[in-house]
Amino acid sequence: MGIFLPGFLLVAVSGPLIPKLRRSPMAGAVLDGVVVGSLTLMVVVAWQLGRAAITDWLTALIFVASAVALLRFRLNSAWLIGGAALIGLMVT
Repeated sequence: MGIFLPGFLLVAVSGPLIPKLRRSPMAGAVLDGVVVGSLTLMVVVAWQLGRAAITDWLTALIFVASAVALLRFRLNSAWLIGGAALIGLMVT
């Protein structure tokens, strides 16, 4: 609760204010910068997690197969996680 609740409350309180802030050129530019910064942080974290998680040919194969299943066939990511966990258990 201590980790997620403050963020949820901030979003709930600031939600109605965002359209008003967007009308201001300066505040709109600040919000655009925040969006770009957030996306950059997500990309960097995803890259670091990928480098740490994909360590051999099996994990690379699971990554590629999961990406294809997710993007091409729109398979639910919960099934992909479960399938990858099952493969990992069978290999070990």
